[in-house]
Amino acid sequence: MFLLVAINTKYIHSNPSVYSLKAYANKVNNTGDSIVIAEYTINQLKEDIIADIYSKHPDAVGFSSYIWNITYIKNIICELTKLLPETHIWLGGPEVSYDAEDTLLTMPGVKGIMIGEGEETFSELALLYYEACCDSKTVSDSKLGNIAGITYRKDNGDIIIGSQRELTDLSSLPFLYSDLSQFENKIIYYETSRGCPFRCSYCLSSIDKTVRLRSMDVVVKELQYFLDNKVKQVKFVDRTFNCNKAHAMAIWQYILDHDNGVTNFHFEIEANLIDEDEARLLSKFRPGAVQLEIGVQTTNVDTLKEINRETNIEGLRKSVGIIRDAHNIHIHLDLIAGLPFEDYHSFAKSFDDVYSMGPEQLQLGFLKLLKGSKMHDMAEDYGIVATSEPPYEVLYTRWISYEEIRKLKAIEEMVETYYNSNQFTVTLPLAMRAYTSPFAFFEKLAKFYKEKGYFEKSPSRIHRYDVLLEFLETDDNQEKDSIDLCKESLTVDLYLREYLKSRPEFAADIKEHKEAIRDILNKESAEHKILGDDYMGLDPKTLGRSVWVEPVHYDFKTGSRLKKTSYIIFDYKNRNPLTGDGKVVIL
Repeated sequence: MFLLVAINTKYIHSNPSVYSLKAYANKVNNTGDSIVIAEYTINQLKEDIIADIYSKHPDAVGFSSYIWNITYIKNIICELTKLLPETHIWLGGPEVSYDAEDTLLTMPGVKGIMIGEGEETFSELALLYYEACCDSKTVSDSKLGNIAGITYRKDNGDIIIGSQRELTDLSSLPFLYSDLSQFENKIIYYETSRGCPFRCSYCLSSIDKTVRLRSMDVVVKELQYFLDNKVKQVKFVDRTFNCNKAHAMAIWQYILDHDNGVTNFHFEIEANLIDEDEARLLSKFRPGAVQLEIGVQTTNVDTLKEINRETNIEGLRKSVGIIRDAHNIHIHLDLIAGLPFEDYHSFAKSFDDVYSMGPEQLQLGFLKLLKGSKMHDMAEDYGIVATSEPPYEVLYTRWISYEEIRKLKAIEEMVETYYNSNQFTVTLPLAMRAYTSPFAFFEKLAKFYKEKGYFEKSPSRIHRYDVLLEFLETDDNQEKDSIDLCKESLTVDLYLREYLKSRPEFAADIKEHKEAIRDILNKESAEHKILGDDYMGLDPKTLGRSVWVEPVHYDFKTGSRLKKTSYIIFDYKNRNPLTGDGKVVIL
């Protein structure tokens, strides 16, 4: 048996690589049950993973290796070689493909490494072990020498570097998801292209400069399978999905024409490539049907030039604005801290530039010196110092200090908690009016968290609201009336998400509004002019347990106080598919 092992970061993740290796090997060699997949997570005890692998007594084990699991894998291999000394251990994946010989020298328990794309290489390797097992023999070094795309250790200890493997025709790869029961409650990853036309120096995709596409005849059948089975989400792993306009448009058009009302499709795109045709097509999707992830990385012109990114920032802003203004697509924008020529103040500007584009999520990431990338090779020239162990994340550079990187780490956490959660959409714009920029707001909030020791705690959801209010109340930038406004906006933010069992302490007393609220519910129960059919026939009492009516005294767009009390009805049966907020009706 050849055991393919995937160690994922979370249970909801799957590893399409090992499934593709097995599917292709069975297609070309019909090796049947001799190839077995075992998936684990880095949150499991190593002892339990080792015990499970041992119980299978495989002839060979292949580990899918990435920066997030390689340290875990190394520890497992150390113990596994003691328990299964006759079992050959193989590695594959981006973390070992670019320094295979060094990896073998530092990991004596590993037999060999599959380099680059693995489908054809593994199919030949798996066949060797299958035939050897059938004949009760061991795999010989001479036969391994006939396989391209591997670097391996001979029985005498010599390391042999094999010839390079030619790239695979993507349309020849089997579909991975004929049995969806294996992926229940997991993200479905799907691939229609490999390679990238861009040359970003920090990215491994720039190594494979040839973009190969899976045939549309094959793709549409597989998309329809996902749609027919009402898969919750399909995440495309194509590095730059829209690098080929015709390919991207054909897929988007098919999804639009066959939308099942359920499935969400996630794409990583280059926003500068979006033209009017693509923008017009994207604007037609059902809200929530599509998510777009866009790697901005920086808006510093010198940095963009140095990392080989041809980005027109104003063009990108325009493209993002067109997509955002359609109010139907979830937009995720990425930044990377630690790039050449980007200091702390430059990064703050990049952050503010991207924040102003109004994405649903803003991912603040940190440079990783990936083996095989140009950035890795240029690190010394740039004065970039990164961690010695995976994920090889930047510690400091010639332009940004370690202390500043730590500050950005704290700011990242604040952005995750208060912006990316989409739980403070009313309050944040109001609170930020007192600051010179969004970055300045998050910077000061992170400092407050650190001084109060809140980073060391795991607060409940309501605690995050309390802390934000505490921050605003103690901040000299905020005026008294602004605090009253933010108390009310925080209350609205809470009710946007859920019908609360208990009212937060900072929320205003609404006893004097009880009669007005009762009149609203009575009138709606009788006339059904405000809410949809979901509430038809409900008596006032039942209706009051299904929706929430909140009195408000401010205009949340302008921050000005209203001349008379207004009322908001929160409809939880009809939510915003992009944010999850209940539908709002303002009376």
